[in-house]
Amino acid sequence: MLPLLKLGTLALRTISRPIARRLKVEAGLHPTFRDYIISFAQANYRFRTNLQRRLYGRATDVVIRPMDEEKAVGAAAELLGELVIFTVAGLAIIYEVQRSARSEARKEEQRRQEIEAMKQKGTDLEKEVQCLKAKLQEMEQLVQRRSWLDLIRFWQSQALEEHKSARFE
Repeated sequence: MLPLLKLGTLALRTISRPIARRLKVEAGLHPTFRDYIISFAQANYRFRTNLQRRLYGRATDVVIRPMDEEKAVGAAAELLGELVIFTVAGLAIIYEVQRSARSEARKEEQRRQEIEAMKQKGTDLEKEVQCLKAKLQEMEQLVQRRSWLDLIRFWQSQALEEHKSARFE
């Protein structure tokens, strides 16, 4: 995954260079866009300079000289190019996270369905065991009754034999 990420980042940087060049060309052709991009670059330059001064413990109330227009256009174009790179990379990460979450949700749903199927199978088996127990009990009762009937028949046959032998004597 990491080599693909590096390759993707390199591809985005490669794609962003022509975009940055195009922004520089457009800044030279359109005065409104040029003014906007220069003011954007100057604001970014002031912010970075103040931040560096605070980090190094220097005075921040000093007037910061503005960059010349060509440097400002170049810096803004580079900044916008990097912004394009990070935006695309961020969107790629968001897409990957959402795809992974959907995949995990599908797996979880499949596990839940498997558990439900196992529970249903357990319930079915439990019902079948109850049915078999009832049949076994019924068969035991039939065997018991049959035994009694056989015993009664045996006694009756014994009694008949005794009665016959008593008649012949």
